[in-house]
Order: sequence, then structure tokens, then C-alpha cells
Amino acid sequence: METINKLMNAYQTKVVGQEELRLALVVALIAEGHVLLESLPGLAKTLAAKTLAEATNGSFSRIQCTPDLLPSDIIGTQIYNYSKGTFDTKIGPVSANFVLHDEINRSSAKTQSAMLEAMQERQVSVGGVMFHMPDPFIVFATQNPIEQEGTYELPEAQLDRFLLKVLVPYPKRDEELKILDYTLSGQTTEPLPDSAKVSLEEIKQLQNAAKSVKVDDSIKNYITNIVAATRDAKTVIGPELAKYVDYGVSPRGAIALLRVAQVLALLHNRNYVTPDDVKELRYPVLRHRIMLNFEAAADEVHSEAIIDAIFSKIIAP
Repeated sequence: METINKLMNAYQTKVVGQEELRLALVVALIAEGHVLLESLPGLAKTLAAKTLAEATNGSFSRIQCTPDLLPSDIIGTQIYNYSKGTFDTKIGPVSANFVLHDEINRSSAKTQSAMLEAMQERQVSVGGVMFHMPDPFIVFATQNPIEQEGTYELPEAQLDRFLLKVLVPYPKRDEELKILDYTLSGQTTEPLPDSAKVSLEEIKQLQNAAKSVKVDDSIKNYITNIVAATRDAKTVIGPELAKYVDYGVSPRGAIALLRVAQVLALLHNRNYVTPDDVKELRYPVLRHRIMLNFEAAADEVHSEAIIDAIFSKIIAP
């Protein structure tokens, strides 16, 4: 628990509020997953990611996405060495423990797809040679709301590879006052003391501990029932809401519910999963995996409403 407390406290040292974001980042790190952060600019997404990297002494890289960004700008390329008469491989910024893919939906679909292999297989291919990502490896991708000009909607295959999708809101008034205090005091730019940091080895120990958290058969059945309900929504929540659902959650979504629940149990100092662990981060786990149609957008129906309706119908063990 000391390692977890250090991670949580390091976040609070520089980032004001945004408690769901803090929990999501720590959970994703321990669950070995990636996070998609959606909000308007200036809401501490970059600061939160950098703080987590600093707290673990991990390497950090930032990729600023633009419409003219190329896949080679991300994964790397081969450069001809005139003195040697050979090609030298230059690995791109994707090779870091923590990768911030800033404004991912401002890059083209071809460039977005360059991240798929790195995110899923944790390796990239440059000039026919495979390069493995460092361990741990976590991608923080930020995106602006789709309705803004100059943005491209992420393909479903890439969305599904994010363990969590977090919507980052504006801070409250008292939190914004505290942000100004942090800025004036220089607290957000001061380096963390070594005593506040954890090692990458300690992170690996947490990841292994989370995998060993016990999951009863009743919990597994609960998760599979939830996922099945998203695929047959009409039977579970009725046609009035089900008409907005194009298709439901993949098996990767069921695995995400399981892994996140195990990590939450660990954070709550338990070695077994409860139904509340499955419910706690249900929105970040499922909101980007339940695909709604154009009618839902017209009627302003969001995936959270579908998620709530399904969880209210599926009986917890």
C-alpha cells in the first residue's frame, strides 16, 4: 500500500482535483493498459501524465499530433549513414515507459494506426526489425471533442485498445483558486523529491499482485452477463433505449472489466473482487466500447445512460 500511496500523493502534489483522472491513471498503470483522455485544452491532462512518469522514474515522451504527422515520426525510421554506407535505425518517441499522444484525433487515420501494434503487441517494426517497448509501457492519448474542426474520429479497433476512456471536466471554483496558488508558488514545476518516488520494479510488483487477486466464478458470470447485455440490449433494457445501440462490447471489454476490478480490489486492500469493484469504473471501461448510432447523437443520448440501464437490470452476486 505504501507504493500506491506514493503514486496517489505524487499526483496530488501537482494536480488539483480531477480525482477520477488520478484513479484512472493509477489503475491503468497497474493493469498495464492505456488511457484515452477527452476534454477541452488546458485541463491538466499533460501535467497528470508527466507527474505519473516522474513519480515512477520512468522515461517519458510526448507526441504532438498534427494532420501532417507521419507514422515514421512515431515509431521511427531508417537513416542512411554516408560515412558507413549503411542504414542506421532511429527509434521514434513511442519507445518510452510513458507516451503522451497529444490530440491524437488531429492526426490522420494512417498515423493513428501506427500506434496499434505498439499498444497491443508492445512492439514496433522498423526496416523489418522488431523492437520491443520498455516495461512498463503505457500510452496516454488525449483528444478534443469530435465536433471541433480539424479532428478525425478514432477507428473502433483503436478505441477498443484503450483500457479506459476518461472525460476530464472543468475544475470547480475552489479548485481553480488552488491551481492559481500552485502556479504562484511554482509547485507544479518543482521536481518531486526522491522520497516521493517509486521504482519501476515496485510497479512490476504491483502489477503482479493485481493479477493474483482472486475472482470468484460469480463475479466472472456477472461480467459476462453485463457484456452480453450490451450485445442484446433490446432483450435486457427494452427497445426504447436499445434502438440507440449499434453494437456492444467485445471480449476485450470483458477482460478490461476484470483487470480493472482486480486493481481496484488491490487499491482497497483486498485480495478478492467484489461486484462494487466491477461497478466503480464502469463508465471509463465501457463508454468507448458501446457504439451508438446517429439517432443517439440527435436525441443526445450518451453511452453512460445505456451503461446505467444495463447495470440496473443485471443482478449482482
